[in-house]
Amino acid sequence: MAKESMKARERKRERLVARYANKRQELSKVLKSTDSSEDVQSAKWDAMMALQKLPSNSAKNRLHNRCGLTGRPRGFMRNFGISRVTFREMALAGKIPGVKKASW
Repeated sequence: MAKESMKARERKRERLVARYANKRQELSKVLKSTDSSEDVQSAKWDAMMALQKLPSNSAKNRLHNRCGLTGRPRGFMRNFGISRVTFREMALAGKIPGVKKASW
């Protein structure tokens, strides 16, 4: 089990990413424009400064996948949203429909 503080920190990051997603997207669009006039260059500079002032935890790449049940950060299975350890336990207990242990 992960510490509750780590789970809470990750939930906080998820909220920040959702909150600032539109603003980050608009500022990034300004930065990626190909026009090179002087007005656009000053707008790019302003956009870059505004982007730097946003909270760093609001960046999407700061998120880390964690198990939905235990909070384990490693061995995350995207299809199920849980870690490999939890997946195995649940699959063996028959709690995941359509999944059974392979044998041949």
